[in-house]
Amino acid sequence: MSFDFTYYPSDTSDLSDVDPTFVFDFQTYDELDDGQRWSTWLAVEPLSRGPEPRPDWVVTSQAAVDTDLGILKTGKEADAFLLERAVPGSDALGESVVMVAKRYRSTDHRNFHRAAAYTEGRSMKRSRDERALKRKSTFGKLVASGEWAVSEWDALKRCWELGLPVPYPVQIDGTEILMEWITDDEGESAPRLAQARPEPALLASYFDQLREALGTMVASGIVHGDLSAYNLLAAGERLVIIDLPQIVDLAGNAAGMDFLLRDCTNVCTWFRSRGLEVDEHDLFGELMAQAF
Repeated sequence: MSFDFTYYPSDTSDLSDVDPTFVFDFQTYDELDDGQRWSTWLAVEPLSRGPEPRPDWVVTSQAAVDTDLGILKTGKEADAFLLERAVPGSDALGESVVMVAKRYRSTDHRNFHRAAAYTEGRSMKRSRDERALKRKSTFGKLVASGEWAVSEWDALKRCWELGLPVPYPVQIDGTEILMEWITDDEGESAPRLAQARPEPALLASYFDQLREALGTMVASGIVHGDLSAYNLLAAGERLVIIDLPQIVDLAGNAAGMDFLLRDCTNVCTWFRSRGLEVDEHDLFGELMAQAF
């Protein structure tokens, strides 16, 4: 139970002698509806919250309520929902925001056949967990379920701090990540690049933005690993990179360069199909020059 305290003495005829620190507002809340919960912001440890400085729109009040608004998209490993975090009755204060809640599926519904290729070169805190993951045992699948979420959380934080165009990571709680909802100029969910039909000038701008972002990633020793027009959002004039759980260590993963070349091939093939003359080998060579 959470309270927004609003209390006044029953006899208010004379409050001149009352210490103002003992006068406070008290208001009870009704029971929450289905699909609602109290904000989990303070329920997670500080390291499970987004990097500072935080955007002004992040709601941190303990009185906030989380409300599921429905599914946004489904994926191979996780589903994304829209979730509103708001303090009841506080619209005028601006303590309300809609975010994306990315929830990794249970081990009974998830596919780990590609996990080993992506996770090569990563280290885990407990050797027991690493052994179980390699054996693909039942416990190993439980470990992997959390590992994918933690991997994406770490990748989002790292990329955000590098200044890359990714959604701001708000918090992680178990296998659920709350992150910024990327919208278009009309305030609707930004479409995937694969669904967009940008004019030639915007198309060229998108590619320049992507090339710059990939250069920053490679210079920091990381590769997206599964990049395509389906993992990019066209948010007006801005391109945003999403879906980062499989992020690859360029130097630590023996297939790091192969993943990078595949990323370059995927995106250049799409841009060429839209009329922009780009070459994956030129892009790959340019990126590799920034890596070393």
